[in-house]
Amino acid sequence: MEVLQKNTEKEIGQYVADDFRTAAIFSKYKIDFCCNGNRTVAEACEKKGIDEAVLIAELNDVFNAKTGESIDYKSWPLDLLAEYIEKKHHRYVEEKIPVLLQFLNKLCRVHGERHPELFKINELFTASAGELASHMKKEELILFPFVKRMVSAKLKNEAIQSPQFGTVENPIAMMKEEHDNEGQRFRDIAELTDNYNPPADACNTYKVAFAMLEEFEKDLHLHIHLENNILFPKAIALETQFD
Repeated sequence: MEVLQKNTEKEIGQYVADDFRTAAIFSKYKIDFCCNGNRTVAEACEKKGIDEAVLIAELNDVFNAKTGESIDYKSWPLDLLAEYIEKKHHRYVEEKIPVLLQFLNKLCRVHGERHPELFKINELFTASAGELASHMKKEELILFPFVKRMVSAKLKNEAIQSPQFGTVENPIAMMKEEHDNEGQRFRDIAELTDNYNPPADACNTYKVAFAMLEEFEKDLHLHIHLENNILFPKAIALETQFD
């Protein structure tokens, strides 16, 4: 059992990697654990004006609770984790985007005059939809297959041919930069939607669209976390074993 000490130097992303249940605590305080997970608890608390002792107490409550439903993604083989991200999170994005675009377009037509912020929300999500589609294809066609080849080669004690992109760190750096862009887009969307709280005159489509946007953001946070804090560092470490 781990107890978080005050002023720990351990990064937020690492805490979430060790126990994903801590993500709910960081989210509660609007501390970004996926794109900006490379900060310490102390740094994040100072920036947000949060009482560090309170946050640490809540994190320790999580650590001390039963872990029956917590998924230990860190223990998964890399090829399984890549496959899981593609089948679960990429597929989720592909399924939800057309529905959300339809809802947001409708909201702009029906409610845009009274709520002009809807046009900006729609613009941001449409940009995100296009970027995520391109981003996921790059992972599925370039990065993930190389990760799987490395795992296979390691198991068979074989050499591996150097990829056209040089080192795995190159596509990973690009993917992380694109993650940062999506993180910022959804911070903007959250602000424009008053943290996904529909206005008093909202119709059912309005309420459903905001609820779906909030769910989409939560899934994206887990998606990015699994890559930035677990898959990518392990892929970089695995590649060094072929030197």
